[in-house]
Amino acid sequence: MFKKIVSCIYLKDKKAVKSLHSNEIVSDNPIRLAKYYSDNGADEIIIFDLSVSDFEHEQSIGIIKEIARVIEIPMIAGGNIKRAEDVKKLLYAGASKAMLNYAKEENIALTEEVSKRFGKEKLAVCVDSAQQIYKNKAQIEEFVSLLVAIKEIELEKNQAIIPVKIFALLDTIDLGYLIKTLYLDIVEGVSGELINSTETDLLRVKAACKAADINVDLFESEMKWSEFKLNSDGMIPVVVQDYKTNEVLMLAYMNEEAFLKTIETGKMTYWSRSRNELWTKGLTSGHFQYVKSLIMDCDNDTMLAKVSQIGVACHTGKRSCFFQKVVEREYKETNPLKVFEKVYGVIEDRRRNPKEGSYTNYLFEKGIDKILKKLGEEATEIVIAAKNPDPEEIKYEMSDFLYHAMVLMVEKGVTWEDITKELANR
Repeated sequence: MFKKIVSCIYLKDKKAVKSLHSNEIVSDNPIRLAKYYSDNGADEIIIFDLSVSDFEHEQSIGIIKEIARVIEIPMIAGGNIKRAEDVKKLLYAGASKAMLNYAKEENIALTEEVSKRFGKEKLAVCVDSAQQIYKNKAQIEEFVSLLVAIKEIELEKNQAIIPVKIFALLDTIDLGYLIKTLYLDIVEGVSGELINSTETDLLRVKAACKAADINVDLFESEMKWSEFKLNSDGMIPVVVQDYKTNEVLMLAYMNEEAFLKTIETGKMTYWSRSRNELWTKGLTSGHFQYVKSLIMDCDNDTMLAKVSQIGVACHTGKRSCFFQKVVEREYKETNPLKVFEKVYGVIEDRRRNPKEGSYTNYLFEKGIDKILKKLGEEATEIVIAAKNPDPEEIKYEMSDFLYHAMVLMVEKGVTWEDITKELANR
């Protein structure tokens, strides 16, 4: 099991502040900050909602929802929880775990209820003393999957009383101390000032952990450069593909130096043949390509890179370098996700730009009750169709249902990516 490097974001007044007890602003855009952590090596993110009022809490929930959409790592979220409904909101916003605060008696009292309702694996607990753990040890063991220690609680001394794995938030920039803490069996991950600084190269932190025999999730190649079949220039061509959509973005070349740099940094790095120099994509434009996987073909002479593309891949400003049509035969797109995205886009456009006589606009004009009524009717039609011998009826009724479901999704601001991410998490 990997030990984790965990970044924290402290939300206050729609901004990210330095810590639980500091109002120093570190980012006016916590969504962008979360994306930065996700792209640059963090294994998880913890969001602390420091709001006081219900209105501020709802604003924070909205930000947490947007963070869930842009990051590609698990997120734990907590703060200002007063009732089970608040836990539900955090989980529905995209948190992999909701976090109760054991400095508050009312949160301790909520533990069993929310654990039984949402599942033990969905619940974390924030503690600031060993006494809080000791006093509630049996309850934590039965109903909680993770502890988050926001203060140093002498973990080595208190290991015996800690019933579940723990994330330790360390108020230090001492890498050696961080590594020493990760050696403890009870510690699953660490965070704190060093990890939260955007000046810290998290992959270098992980490399230091690896060198200290700590098992961390770090880019490591299963093939050596010597196993690749190089072209006459001593390079390999790299086809670059968006990891979500499989869209081909560009073609570039790597020499050994570029390959090793890509593995070291997790960012696609090439050899520019025109400039005769190493080239990390996005270093000047900000349009980085974060590595998801590198795969060689059957002859070991061409690499396929699946990446998370920031911005556009092409220097012309196009998303992909492949956009100049040479020849094309008309065909219907049947890739399920692309079809769903296209129909969703049409529905979304109807809402933004109403069209006279449009049935979609009629539904939006009538409002949520009408949309729900139609959705219920279409669900009933599926049930009726399923009882009939002709399977073709199900196809038509399912299509009607999915269309009306997408109208509801647009109405409520839910995207297909939200849905697919939720399904993947299950």
